[in-house]
Amino acid sequence: MRPDINHGKQHIPDETREPSVLALMALAWTLADDRRADRLLALTGLDADTLRNGVGDPAILSAVLGFLADHEPDLIACAESIDSRPEALIAARESLIA
Repeated sequence: MRPDINHGKQHIPDETREPSVLALMALAWTLADDRRADRLLALTGLDADTLRNGVGDPAILSAVLGFLADHEPDLIACAESIDSRPEALIAARESLIA
């Protein structure tokens, strides 16, 4: 019997995830940490209401991914946490702003 190397997570290839889904997952990861969430708001110029109301807006989702792209340690940690790759998050951002 093989050990569970995915720790109970089902692996979904990045190619099958919509850019908006990756961005929403990244947003949830970002907001899970208060200091990181505060930094997101401070650096993007967004406020909580704008973020809440714009969660389906490609520009807002792109800003979240841009925030992560500007700080590589967070980009890598987020990608690992959501079972993705940093390159996929960057590609999702590019797709959202296109």
